[in-house]
Amino acid sequence: MQNVERFKMKKFAADAGTLFNRAVQFTEEKLGSAEKTELDAHFENLLQRADKTKLWTERVLQKTEAVLQPNPNIRMEDFFYEKLDKKKRDRNNHQEQLGNTMIDTGNDYGPGTSYGNALVKSGQTQIQIGNAEREFTQATINNFLQPLKSFLEGDMKTIQKEKKILEVKRLDLDASKNRLRKAKSTASQQQAEADLRVAQAEFDRQAEITKLLLEGVSSAHAHHLRCLNDFIEAQTTYYAQCLQYMQDLQRQLGSYSVGGGNTAPNTLGPGISNNFSTDPTIPSAPPMIQVIAATPNTEKKQARVLYDYDSADSSELSLLADELITVYRLPGLDPDWLMAERGPQKGKVPSTYLEVLE
Repeated sequence: MQNVERFKMKKFAADAGTLFNRAVQFTEEKLGSAEKTELDAHFENLLQRADKTKLWTERVLQKTEAVLQPNPNIRMEDFFYEKLDKKKRDRNNHQEQLGNTMIDTGNDYGPGTSYGNALVKSGQTQIQIGNAEREFTQATINNFLQPLKSFLEGDMKTIQKEKKILEVKRLDLDASKNRLRKAKSTASQQQAEADLRVAQAEFDRQAEITKLLLEGVSSAHAHHLRCLNDFIEAQTTYYAQCLQYMQDLQRQLGSYSVGGGNTAPNTLGPGISNNFSTDPTIPSAPPMIQVIAATPNTEKKQARVLYDYDSADSSELSLLADELITVYRLPGLDPDWLMAERGPQKGKVPSTYLEVLE
């Protein structure tokens, strides 16, 4: 038992002495009174490149996360759940929230109305964009962010650890050189030379290990380049999907007259005016109302809508399957079309979408 305690005390004293020698060597180097073993230029370049790689990879990672989730509070919450190995709470993104609100609003106004129907369709498109954003986010996390994080938490941490060990070995080596220079007696010189050989061997071995790790940073750059290409491809796909969804929505909504204009494009044929009222106290009416007012009364019938129909322009009326509307023919109107009324709304509709009730 006493031998064990004595061994521990000797080891503690030796470790304390080593730490003291390192501290003395480091202090003397800072003061300029001790020499420092310098690494070759290639090694120094490798160290600088590794430091830059760590710095800029962390920044790219941080800014990419900010693009995917601009809200810093939510980013912190997701980070918290990730560290606890818990599943992140599933939440709708902003596009999906907007889409749901538009759909609820359109349904409340009435999907049979032009504005209500347009809101529902716009909301559905917003949800599509939200889903595309979710897919883009997940692809970016899997193919870009996770590889960068793995590099920082794996290879880069190993490099940082081995760099610290190399610095310790370098301090031990220079302390041994310093003791050899200060040795007076033959015995102390021999001991200092033996210590120096051991310190030099350990330093050389650690330098080789660190150098191999540093040279591996080039392979990491090549891997990160492939990850970057995956990120750009996912981004390209996402924006292309958004563009396609919005173009489809525009075609569904058709050309609606908005703000400030008192006229709409004349799509009814020559000699027929579709100007809106210029009196600001009178609500603007769809162009077909004025056409109907200029025509004689015609026989009106009830019709059941067979399929949904999206109006192509403001002269047409959008339809919902199974709703009942009033229809009639107008002189000069294409035989494949009928005029339709739904409450105050009027417009032409394709007859193939209807079952006229006798």
